[in-house]
Amino acid sequence: MRTGVRRRMGVEERRQQLIGVALELFSQRSPDEVSIDEIAAAAGISRPLVYHYFPGKLSLYEAALKRAAEDLASRFDEPREGPLGARLLRVMGRYFDFVDEHGPGFSALLRGGPAVGSSATNALIDSVRQAAYDQILSHLGVPEASPRLELVVRSWISLAESTALIWLEGRRVPRAELETQLVHDFAALAAVSAAHDEGMAELVRTLVKDEPADGPFAVLAGRLIALGS
Repeated sequence: MRTGVRRRMGVEERRQQLIGVALELFSQRSPDEVSIDEIAAAAGISRPLVYHYFPGKLSLYEAALKRAAEDLASRFDEPREGPLGARLLRVMGRYFDFVDEHGPGFSALLRGGPAVGSSATNALIDSVRQAAYDQILSHLGVPEASPRLELVVRSWISLAESTALIWLEGRRVPRAELETQLVHDFAALAAVSAAHDEGMAELVRTLVKDEPADGPFAVLAGRLIALGS
């Protein structure tokens, strides 16, 4: 990150620079611990000039959060090609890339921070969750989810969030293992629901018929069978 550089910028260019600087600082420490003075110094401008572009730290945090939310939502984008298990595994890889890069900011967003609880912040968090939900339904080839499928997908998204937060506390479990585990978790949630509902059972049968023998869903099934032997 370059500091102490002064040059004339247009209004929008300067705003985007400050958002970028704030995001970088928030990725290193919780937003609560980052001051406007630090953001100004990192951007190479004065503290009053920061307030010229943003009324206060909260508005800058919300702007940075909006960019981060759009980035995080985009991590669920994946071509609808190949087995579902492999697609979900790639999605989880990109999701944890984001978590790894923006750890303190990600944690502050979901656990509490300067903007948490505001209507703007809540809307952004909800937009990421909804984008993830819509993407998963698209991967499943389902235009509209049944109540049971909605419960499975939304529960899995919440599980991915909580897993990422716990992992950030000490990274005690290898990241690659957690990515695979979350894909297995999705399969497990779907399978349990399928045991109670024929519509879910038919969906699961459709999804697994094209899964390769070395895919994450097949690997999970093999391990579960081995537990009973």
